[in-house]
Amino acid sequence: MRVGPEWYRVVVSQFLKKLPDFPRPAAMPEPDAAGFARTRLGIALDARQEEVMRSSAKRAILNCSRQWGKSTVAAAKAVHRAYTRPRSLVLVASPGERQSGEFVRKAAGMLGRLRIRQRGDGDNAISLLLPNGSRIVGLPGTEGTVRGFSAVSLLVIDEASRVEDSLYKALRPMLAVGDGDLWMMSTPWGKRGFFYDTWVHGGPEWLRLEAPATVCERIPRAFLEEERRQLGAWFEQEYMCRFVDRGAGAFALDLVEEAMDDEELEMDVEPVWLDERA
Repeated sequence: MRVGPEWYRVVVSQFLKKLPDFPRPAAMPEPDAAGFARTRLGIALDARQEEVMRSSAKRAILNCSRQWGKSTVAAAKAVHRAYTRPRSLVLVASPGERQSGEFVRKAAGMLGRLRIRQRGDGDNAISLLLPNGSRIVGLPGTEGTVRGFSAVSLLVIDEASRVEDSLYKALRPMLAVGDGDLWMMSTPWGKRGFFYDTWVHGGPEWLRLEAPATVCERIPRAFLEEERRQLGAWFEQEYMCRFVDRGAGAFALDLVEEAMDDEELEMDVEPVWLDERA
């Protein structure tokens, strides 16, 4: 009897039909963003950072201390979005190109932990392209060179208090088509700009999260006391999330805003006429 490949194919097919039909194991669900950061990226999150990672807010503003880890958390959030949502576009805006580059480098390091090789998208100097087609793109800090993006899934504005209002206004329309999310995070920098305005007057659609240095276990208390002595009032801005007047005007901004909000304020001042002979 000559045995050929066809005979083997028939025998193996009949054998497989006799095997019991074992149920296939269910696919393990991808952990939420906080679990993803801990287990896949190796980031030890404190309670406030975990709250940031777990949030699914469409609009969020994070007012936080220096050295709290805002850029690391924001990069983890960007990587999670790009990794779990194929063909998504994540944009990162900062005061300048250097800061955007540092942010994307953090994200690249996290992708390395996922065994994803660093690779640009071929169009943007500061960018990462994932195998699932998602992109993370770092933007320069000027309004004139950021236009052209659309269908943005997540827009992150890092060090937002120092980003120009014109750049912020140029970025917002990019969220329209994709119904994207907007997250901004920063240490305060005076009572000025869209970061301050959003924190104070942004409306109920914004999730507001505050993270002063006193809730960060990584910053020693002795160091904070030294900084308090050395910086004086500036300590409140850098470490306690307070919007401190920068002293550029004759009156404190909060007093000006209070006066402007007073609908009953009446000005009874006689005009001052210049002497034409002077």
